[in-house]
Amino acid sequence: MNQRSADLLSLRPEIPNAKITPYMSKDEQFQNSTLRPIIKFQNPLLIEAFKNYIIKHKNAFYQLNIEKRLDYIENAIQKDIKFRNSLKGMVIGQFTVEEYMTYIQNSSTLNKRMMNIVVERLKDQVQAFEITVLV
Repeated sequence: MNQRSADLLSLRPEIPNAKITPYMSKDEQFQNSTLRPIIKFQNPLLIEAFKNYIIKHKNAFYQLNIEKRLDYIENAIQKDIKFRNSLKGMVIGQFTVEEYMTYIQNSSTLNKRMMNIVVERLKDQVQAFEITVLV
């Protein structure tokens, strides 16, 4: 393992409930050992990226009720290819070379898992996108 890999791995948070067992598929093992910790680590950046997405799309997000906001988050990531690719880059850029070699063997399925985790994470933090008004 090179220094870059060691440094990247040392930065990642532990996720105690992201278990890895021999009975899991390789994709699920990769999800729990690599994707979840990276996405948790990148969370502040992902939130800021989505805030920027809202601004670039004329703040339409703020005119929606909570249910529609959750749909908006999902649609933004699933349908806006440029935005989705940007988010994927934020995650893939944190891979070690070894993880990247695993990822490219089944990137399509792993991309789906990755984006599903990002969508759920942003939905769970929808309150982070509220505009704060100073009185």
